[in-house]
Amino acid sequence: MPPDLRCAACGNRYADRWRCTCGQPLDFVTRPLPDGSPPAPATLDTREGLWTLDDFLPVERRVTLGEGWTPLLGAPTSNTEFKLESVSPTGSFKDRGAAVTVSRALACGAKRLIEDSSGNAGTAIATYAARAGLESEIYVPADATAAKLRAIERTGAEVVRVEGSRADVTKAAIDAVETGAGWYASHAWRPSFYAGTQTVALEIAAQRDWQVPEAVVCPLGHGTLLLGLYRGFRALADAGWLAAEPRLLGAQATGYAPFVGGSESDNDRADGIHIREPVRADEIEQAIAETGGDAIAIDADATEREHERLHRAGFPVEPTSAVAPAALRDYRERGVLAADADVVVPLTGRAKN
Repeated sequence: MPPDLRCAACGNRYADRWRCTCGQPLDFVTRPLPDGSPPAPATLDTREGLWTLDDFLPVERRVTLGEGWTPLLGAPTSNTEFKLESVSPTGSFKDRGAAVTVSRALACGAKRLIEDSSGNAGTAIATYAARAGLESEIYVPADATAAKLRAIERTGAEVVRVEGSRADVTKAAIDAVETGAGWYASHAWRPSFYAGTQTVALEIAAQRDWQVPEAVVCPLGHGTLLLGLYRGFRALADAGWLAAEPRLLGAQATGYAPFVGGSESDNDRADGIHIREPVRADEIEQAIAETGGDAIAIDADATEREHERLHRAGFPVEPTSAVAPAALRDYRERGVLAADADVVVPLTGRAKN
């Protein structure tokens, strides 16, 4: 493979590494952009799902489960739309990153994938690995929910439970990768994962006839969705397909809110964003600043209330998904967003049984 990965910090280039030798994340050297004007949305063949707008993607499709092109529906609250990532093949937006990352792994000749995850990313990588005929080994917190563990185990993946913090889980996975146990399919480190999640932004714009909302509010842990949105909307603007980009507003969990701070008690309901040290923290801060965005922390009580509201409104999502609409309420109450501001909220994952 050509050396198509580059470190922004030191300039090193690689054909296949999960991070630079200097310790920093890598990104693709080139960023594909289409020529010409945006197509009429009605002419798009959305049967291609995530790959419908593949001129923006740096990885060739090698595996798919029909991910992408999820519905954009009116929400119960006015001037709000929900992007239903919860209807993805394994139940979360992580399927987008998994499809592109496993496609990249196949291009690199990988045979066995390693990932660390509290649930959804591990399920997605394990499922797409199974679809591609690859083995996988998923490192999870010892206290991961039984439903999430079952979803991973049913793929045939080897599940490794790790005692300690979420950081300890990552360390265990990296230790295994460094012994040569497998190809690190990390949702936090691999640029291919962000190439997949950027398609949420591409679809939102297309579904709104190339008009973007004033803001997008989303859960914020490692930033795989927020950075994907940032990169997707920026790519559309650079291609000349958008006149403006939306503000990006993050919803963190109290106790796990490095972009907010504070010492509130841990929000144990939103386990999908229990990240205290995001790999791409500087990039997240840049994305928030450049879009005029913000980040706030949502506690367990607010998460639970919003989770109940969502289920009663017909949206069977997992608790982590509820932090974003809860944050939207807060942003409107604080005047960060006007009461009539046009907003999109991705519902990131469905309830697990």
